[in-house]
Amino acid sequence: MTQYVRFLIVPLCLLKVPAGHAGSGFETYGDIGQVVIPVAAALISWGEDDLEGLKQFGYSFATTTALVQGMKFTIDAERPSGSGQSFPSGHTAAAFSGASYLQIRYGWHYGLPAYIAAGAVGWSRENAEQHYWRDIIAGAAIATGISYLFTTPLSRNMVVAPVAMQGDARGVGFHYRY
Repeated sequence: MTQYVRFLIVPLCLLKVPAGHAGSGFETYGDIGQVVIPVAAALISWGEDDLEGLKQFGYSFATTTALVQGMKFTIDAERPSGSGQSFPSGHTAAAFSGASYLQIRYGWHYGLPAYIAAGAVGWSRENAEQHYWRDIIAGAAIATGISYLFTTPLSRNMVVAPVAMQGDARGVGFHYRY
């Protein structure tokens, strides 16, 4: 995983905030994180040569994006800043789509750091007064729920199988991966 982290951190260090951008550094983190987390999820699947997982992520991300954007225009809730299309948070949904996919497909060693990063994206949206907490929670819940619909774990944590050894030895073998 270290090679993926380096691959993503170097381009982030080169990014500059556009001139005239009124947002804080934390708001900029949210703007970047909504893209980097899903891209990281796709790159990890690609690096693992997991084309089935990449396909599952594609379905999940596309469905999440379509649903969230449809809800934004249909509901058209007011943002804390006074503009519209607040509900649900698209930034948060995009970030949690990548994070929940990583957790479901590859486990908590990928999922936990991704969830922390996605949570910070949501927090940045509230901190920038772009969303209420209800918008952020809804975006995260929608993305996570859709990921559970489309994503299957790469391998089972526990395998139980019949075992036959030399001679007459037979039994049941257990393998647990944590």
